[in-house]
Amino acid sequence: MKYKIYNYLAGFFSLAIITTSCVNDEDLVQVDPNNDAVDSFWKTEQDAIEGVNAVYGSLLTDGTYMRSTPLLLDLKGDDTRSNSPWGAMYNVGRFNSNVSDAAIYGWAYETYYQGIYRANQVLENVPDITFTDAALKNRILGEARFLRGLYLFHAVNMFKNVPLPTQIAAFYPQKTEAEGWAQVIADFKAAAELLPVSHTDINDKGRATKGAALGYLGKAYLFTRDFPNAKITFKQVIDLGVYSLVSNYRDNFTDTNENNSESLFEVQFSRSAGGVDLGWGGAPASGWGKTSARAITYGPRAFGWTDVQPTWALFNEFQEEKTVANTVDPRLDATMFYNKPGGMQLYGKDFATFYAGNAGDLNDLFCRKYQNSDGAYANEFDWRSGINERLLRYADVLLMYAECLNETGDTPGAYTYIQKVRDRVGLPNLATAKPGLTQAQMREQIGHERFLEFPLEGHRFDDIRRWGWLQDPAKLAWLKSRDVEFNSYTAGREFFPIPQLEMDNNPGTIQNSGY
Repeated sequence: MKYKIYNYLAGFFSLAIITTSCVNDEDLVQVDPNNDAVDSFWKTEQDAIEGVNAVYGSLLTDGTYMRSTPLLLDLKGDDTRSNSPWGAMYNVGRFNSNVSDAAIYGWAYETYYQGIYRANQVLENVPDITFTDAALKNRILGEARFLRGLYLFHAVNMFKNVPLPTQIAAFYPQKTEAEGWAQVIADFKAAAELLPVSHTDINDKGRATKGAALGYLGKAYLFTRDFPNAKITFKQVIDLGVYSLVSNYRDNFTDTNENNSESLFEVQFSRSAGGVDLGWGGAPASGWGKTSARAITYGPRAFGWTDVQPTWALFNEFQEEKTVANTVDPRLDATMFYNKPGGMQLYGKDFATFYAGNAGDLNDLFCRKYQNSDGAYANEFDWRSGINERLLRYADVLLMYAECLNETGDTPGAYTYIQKVRDRVGLPNLATAKPGLTQAQMREQIGHERFLEFPLEGHRFDDIRRWGWLQDPAKLAWLKSRDVEFNSYTAGREFFPIPQLEMDNNPGTIQNSGY
């Protein structure tokens, strides 16, 4: 087993009725009245630990980070494209998700509310449990507030006007986007007060920390354009003094250096934890593994399904600025496979040799981030990647802090924090290369820096949307020139539709505009 966080998931899952704001016939099955397991639960510290572990469990299934959530976050950006034969996936990046087919986006919505429900169980029951260790109680409550905030963050960010359950109840009405962000902020604030800066027990690796809560609190402020509060919060993360960039950029996307100094929060996957079955969702089974299907979904041709690929706009932007050693930005090779002059290896094969018989593949681009492609595996067709999903990296905090400095009038100060990220990959001093940038010019520069630092990590479209580029005719035209998928964008479709099941079961729910 990888971490103690896995130990109790299967046992606790059997105790909980998974109720969300999306209800179907299966969800109405009642607990066996002859089984007193539920009534006898929530009595001990161990029950509390098992309960909060179950909240983490909702991060591991298909609706969240096993597969669906990365797809929903990645495919709408100009760093990715999809020619998947599966319409539900193909249409995400084309802003054409079908209201009558909730595949992928509906699974994510349901799982977010599953996680919220589980968090609410902890928050409602744990305060009444007597603890011998008050710090442990605070930590468990802090983890539940953080995780509820994280699930709500995704729900509000992707679906806009959603219910905001904060207690265990049968029905919660739809709320406004502003109310949603207010609740997200409240949860992360509370979590930051309760969580420790770090965990000393190796078995607690992967649990939420104060830095994770503050990092996401800063993001929530940033996404609502509250730059002063975002700036203060990101500086708190920096001042904790526990985070630093790893020297090798690629170490953030493999299973060899997980939970490293750059990671504020990551989802814990493992090939050795649990069983070998895939956790598609629904009622948990004892044979479920704790592995990810991201690698096979994004995998290069003949090594995975190739449902997601990098864009040529991304490839070309990596060529715009050479390192101080006059080489191509090393993040390019860490991000994608391509027919590199001098050769490139994938899964123990030479790219040019392997694809020599197919000109289309030989001259194409394939994803490398989060692939088990360094030689230990022949391909991804067992569907069982153990690579942790890094949700928030310190590099992101540094660039978001630089953005806040720029937006609050300290454009010169932004250079310092941008350069920390550039230094790792050997790029020239920005203050020398582009001195005296105006606030508007620095905004553009930060857009470029973020594009190259975080491709295929679920950040690009969030940036595009929060910067208002979709409402700017010039910017939208620019995006269309880089990624033809933007040609089918229509106003309102920056958000996903509210799933039809939610519409049916919660009378009065209003569908997002554009659908």
